[in-house]
Amino acid sequence: MEPSKPDPALQTALLSLRDIVLPEPVSWLPQTWGWVLVAAVLTVGIVIAALRWTSRYRANAYRREALAMLEPIRRLLEQPATRSDGFRQLGELVKRTALAAWPRSEVASLSNEDWVAFLKDNGSTDTHALEWLLDDFEYHGRHVVAGLPSRVGTDVIVATRSWIESHDVSA
Repeated sequence: MEPSKPDPALQTALLSLRDIVLPEPVSWLPQTWGWVLVAAVLTVGIVIAALRWTSRYRANAYRREALAMLEPIRRLLEQPATRSDGFRQLGELVKRTALAAWPRSEVASLSNEDWVAFLKDNGSTDTHALEWLLDDFEYHGRHVVAGLPSRVGTDVIVATRSWIESHDVSA
């Protein structure tokens, strides 16, 4: 059998074939300025939120430090022999916390009823245990404070923690 001769029309058609041309890949860049604007607004929003979070985190560093200092004081309040030192340190901690949050001229001179009123005005409503601490326990002798039930120390720690976490510092 003899090979067949290709058809001249088929030959012409085969010579005119070209490789398949693939389209350009679709760009990931936005095609309109509106999407650029949306991306810019989202980026600015994320940056502002991050800056505000960082600012708030730094502004509340004194609260985290004060809360960390409560645990050793709580251990002092559990033992009758060290309870007096614990109450003294707790009073100092509340004052130092207030000094870190408000101007010294506004807080440093406060004592007695003025100090208790300041804590009530700027913190949680449950400051009765803090009133005990500031009005009585700090100024009694070791033997009186050592005789107090341990729940009093727990109540004062809970009230102090609540005040540190929730006091409101006006801008």
